[in-house]
Amino acid sequence: MKKDYWILLLFIIAKFALQYSLISPEYELHRDEYLHLDQANHLAWGYLSVPPVNSWLAWIIKMLGNSIFWIKFFPALFGALTIVLTWKVVEELKGSLFAKILASLGVLFSVLLRVNMLFQPTSLEIFLWLFLYYALIKYFNSEKVKWIYIGAVIFGIGILNKYNIAFSLLGLIPALLLTEQRKIFMQSHVYLAALLALIIIFPNLLWQYQNHFPVIHHMKELSEKQLVHVDRMGFMKSQLLFFIGVVFVIIAGWGALLLYKPFDKFRFFFWSYIITIALFLFFKAKDYYAIGLYPVYIAFGSVFLGHLFEKGRKRFLKPVSILIPVLLFLPLYNVAFPNRSPGYIESHPQQYKKFGLLRWEDGKDHPLPQDFADMQGWKELAQKVDKEYSRLSKSGNTMVLCDNYGQTGAINYYSKGGIVAMSFHADYINWIDVSKKYKNVIRIKDAPEAGKELEESGSFFEVAKLKDSITNPYAREKGTSIFSLQGAKIDINKRIQDEIDETKNEWK
Repeated sequence: MKKDYWILLLFIIAKFALQYSLISPEYELHRDEYLHLDQANHLAWGYLSVPPVNSWLAWIIKMLGNSIFWIKFFPALFGALTIVLTWKVVEELKGSLFAKILASLGVLFSVLLRVNMLFQPTSLEIFLWLFLYYALIKYFNSEKVKWIYIGAVIFGIGILNKYNIAFSLLGLIPALLLTEQRKIFMQSHVYLAALLALIIIFPNLLWQYQNHFPVIHHMKELSEKQLVHVDRMGFMKSQLLFFIGVVFVIIAGWGALLLYKPFDKFRFFFWSYIITIALFLFFKAKDYYAIGLYPVYIAFGSVFLGHLFEKGRKRFLKPVSILIPVLLFLPLYNVAFPNRSPGYIESHPQQYKKFGLLRWEDGKDHPLPQDFADMQGWKELAQKVDKEYSRLSKSGNTMVLCDNYGQTGAINYYSKGGIVAMSFHADYINWIDVSKKYKNVIRIKDAPEAGKELEESGSFFEVAKLKDSITNPYAREKGTSIFSLQGAKIDINKRIQDEIDETKNEWK
């Protein structure tokens, strides 16, 4: 093993150590993680919310025992691989050991520590986004066509992981056309590689077609309920914060792509960034959609600064550059991660507010950052539902019907009573089991809608009561109510099936 790689190994160890120490025991899994974990029980070539790759990882986690260790392992692994690949990009660009260390520090002490906390497609997406860029760099350095095909495979897997990676291609194609590297489109291999990518993606496209393209419905719902609150200035501010410790390196990378002679053939990367960010701004995308852009520019900037600081008094700027990402990370360490108790955060709001961390998707400030609040109250919900289910199920088949995927997935993950909760929300609408004749229903209702439940459903059952609710004051789900509906007077199964059909008809 090369001597340099021992240093890289230290970065990998540091990455895993940090990821496993950044979440305080007061926090549970995030609402999104429950849905992704449940997909392991319903393997398919597509889902309403995401493509299939994450479900395959969830299945592996399930086979390994579904423990918190393995749930956190895979995002940490993809984060570590992103550091490794950034190192390899610097190596391919003929960067010095200093450049490799600077780039690796920039990626380690960044927003990726937060992204890699959660079992979501984003961690793998960022790695694959960088891998696609790496394949292009390797191709233009070597002109070996195998790298075009490798890039196509990576893009195909990327689409099967998260559709957002398509923006990388939407930025690259016009950027290549603007520079001398447009000659790549004269290569017949580019079109054969595109066909290869399409073959990889095809099973998901077929699934979308067979299910009336639910992704369009999902994107419409996302745009109406979440993206409408996106502030474009806030988006750009977040871009600075994501890699705050190496902003100077990223800017150096942009400058080098324009002015540094050895990077002439990679100038298209500069225009790719401009075009991709412009697209994100136009579509009012969430700020984190753009994270995959930056590691490659950190690599370019690190190589350039390594060259710039090689001789004379500028050599003294090397240790300063190494210290900056570490020193700027320290204040973020205290606010950007769920490593403080909810009570502490509530009593020290200013340090969180100045970074905009208390602002949720509704555009308002709350006691906890939204992601942290989404990691509270789930065990409480599952325990209370278990208690009522054990009582009701003695009198007949009992359905647990929830309002959203977080409630449903959390009950399925934490339940000790073998409950399989259901919902009309997100992918759960495809997984509702109407093969049993249900007599009772435990209805989980969001707080704003809970007051109407007994009025709307009470007459359909012999007994209808509000049994309990989530009382955790820090949970985003605080006030979510648990209703016990016993002895159905109507055909529950038919009513459920009618609602499934009505919801799916909206996708057509």
